[in-house]
Amino acid sequence: MLRSKPTARTYSEKNSTTHDGTASSAVSDQPRERLLRLGIEPLADTELLALIFRTGRREESALKLSERLLASCGGLDAVAMSSLVELQRIPGIGPAKAASLLGSVEIGRRLATRSLARGDRISGPQDVYRHFNQRMRSRRQEHFVVILLDGRNRVMGESQISQGTLTASLVHPREVFRSAIRSAAAALVLVHNHPSGDPEPSAEDLSVTHRLVEAGEIVGIRIVDHVVVADRGFYSFQEHGQLSR
Repeated sequence: MLRSKPTARTYSEKNSTTHDGTASSAVSDQPRERLLRLGIEPLADTELLALIFRTGRREESALKLSERLLASCGGLDAVAMSSLVELQRIPGIGPAKAASLLGSVEIGRRLATRSLARGDRISGPQDVYRHFNQRMRSRRQEHFVVILLDGRNRVMGESQISQGTLTASLVHPREVFRSAIRSAAAALVLVHNHPSGDPEPSAEDLSVTHRLVEAGEIVGIRIVDHVVVADRGFYSFQEHGQLSR
């Protein structure tokens, strides 16, 4: 989980000395100036948030507002998971600041979690986890997705099947195999997330998986794996020998 970076450095530096020994004026240490001088990586979480907010309010700067936001939410991960309404409950953060923050979070999420490209070969559950981790880990509901594969385990596409707690009624074989049959897929990888953070499968997860494996045998479409994505890692049904009863 991401944590707020320590802000041991102060935001204003002492007067420096020029090459001729005379004192120079104080160097501005506002986030934008620090970015221009040092690049983006040295900036603390509070400074990155201040760049997004641009301004604070009359009684506090954008940096102070950012510090208070992180303290109120409990870190950067929690901020990223907050809704528009939740962010606006924090004094000083109105619709414009909340929208800018959520927009920035979503851009980062999309860049980090681009969908598997057509033709990519899946060699193991690590490939699945790497592609879906950032996209799914912060979601508050379970999302069930299938990856469509050809006979060489190359990606043909993906399809979201359901949203909500995983049950046999939500994840029906009819819905799971419809897109696979339409695309002439040879195999599927099942993927869903656990908002709890624990990737260990539930009894319902096992039941749904066995049901889909049996249905796949009937229609001639293999279930290559079922990967549970969570904040604390992933669980592969194939690796644990859980694709059959």
